[in-house]
Amino acid sequence: MCDVLDVVAEESTSRGRSDLVVRHPEGVWVFEFKGRGDAGDALAQIERKGYAEKYRHLGLPIHRVGVAFSEPNRNISAFEVERG
Repeated sequence: MCDVLDVVAEESTSRGRSDLVVRHPEGVWVFEFKGRGDAGDALAQIERKGYAEKYRHLGLPIHRVGVAFSEPNRNISAFEVERG
């Protein structure tokens, strides 16, 4: 049996848009990507704007993922995960 992933880019909330949300029967992952700044800045935005609140009613673990990109290298330079 294959588990289903629900992947939505630019998911709207009442306080903005998260960059990417992945829903799975075992959890929700909320991603924020930063081209300038660091992974901590991305995590702080998820918290400040309450992007994860939209999914609390599901009763699943919610994982917040902040990802920073290096513009010169055009690659991921860092990421941080807060597991919920």
